[in-house]
Amino acid sequence: MSRYGDAFKATAVALSHVPGVLVKDVAEALDIHPFMLSLWRKQVRDGVIVAKPSKLDPQTTAELKRLRALEREHALLKEEHAILKKFIRFCAERNKSDSSSSNDTEPDTP
Repeated sequence: MSRYGDAFKATAVALSHVPGVLVKDVAEALDIHPFMLSLWRKQVRDGVIVAKPSKLDPQTTAELKRLRALEREHALLKEEHAILKKFIRFCAERNKSDSSSSNDTEPDTP
């Protein structure tokens, strides 16, 4: 016997079809593995799961969209952070080489 009922599976599949929402986001929100949700999506397509999904809660779909937007923003911030770290490292190395070369060219005092 399945741990999840067909109505739950159908609702999960319906949530995964909300525009702008990824399967992994729905799976994470429902605490299930993304492969399981992908299997359920296939079973719905193949007619194995025929239950009607529960009415989709607008707040849930809004939260899933918000989660996706936050994940995109987080990924962008991580990328920007990595670029800034590289730039800081580049500037530090450049300053180090500039200061060592200027020490080498100082005139000798008699």
